[in-house]
Formats: sequence, structure tokens, C-alpha cells
Amino acid sequence: MLEFLGVALVLLVPTVYLVLVLGRLQAATFAVEGAAREAARTAVAAEDPQQAAARAAAATGVALRDQGFDDDPADALRLTCTSTPCLAPGSRVTARVQVVVPLPFVPDMVRDVVPLEVPVSAERVAPVDTYRARG
Repeated sequence: MLEFLGVALVLLVPTVYLVLVLGRLQAATFAVEGAAREAARTAVAAEDPQQAAARAAAATGVALRDQGFDDDPADALRLTCTSTPCLAPGSRVTARVQVVVPLPFVPDMVRDVVPLEVPVSAERVAPVDTYRARG
């Protein structure tokens, strides 16, 4: 009986930790995929580049908070355009969102010495409508 409890503890604790880590990484994947998709879509629908950046940051914030991430949307999001000025008809807008997922239950003093976090990112490209009115 004692051996069974010892082996069960040795196998169960790492398995539960692995499930927690994989669940958090999957949540990050969902968050950045959704944030990048919606940021690109809202950016190409905006009237000007400033409005595009504001709308994309708002969409990124909603997607990240939905999965439990408190990262600053403006820091997590990077928008780039294929043309100058941005949002010219026929151009493309690329939204790249990245979050860093810290491993759970690791103290900060250990994290200062050894980087125990996983970066997760996604990128989406959205075309600006070719028949869009020029501004």
C-alpha cells in the first residue's frame, strides 16, 4: 500500500502540473489567435491609421482579457502596413500579437535567475478593400 501511494504521488503531481501548463499555453494560443484576427479585421475597417490603431488595441484587449491575460494590448500588438499611407486601397495590414506565459507556481526569485516563461504569438494579414474611398 505504501509503495502504491509513493508511486502514485510521484506520477500524479507531474501529470497535474503538465495539464496546468498545457491548459495555460492553450489559453494563450486562443487569445493571441483571436486577438490577431480581430485586430487585423478592425484595423482595415477604420477610417484613418490612428483610428485603426485604437480599434485594433481595443479588440486585442478584449481577446486577451477573455482568456484571462492582463497584458497591455498596446504592448502585445504590433500593426504594420504594406503601403504608405497606411490603409490605402489594395494594401494589407498585418497584426502580430504576442504574450509571454509564465509557468505556474514558480516563485519570482527563481524566475529572475532562470527564464521560465513561454512566448506565444500569432500573426494575421487582412487586405484593405480595393474599392475603398480615398480619404
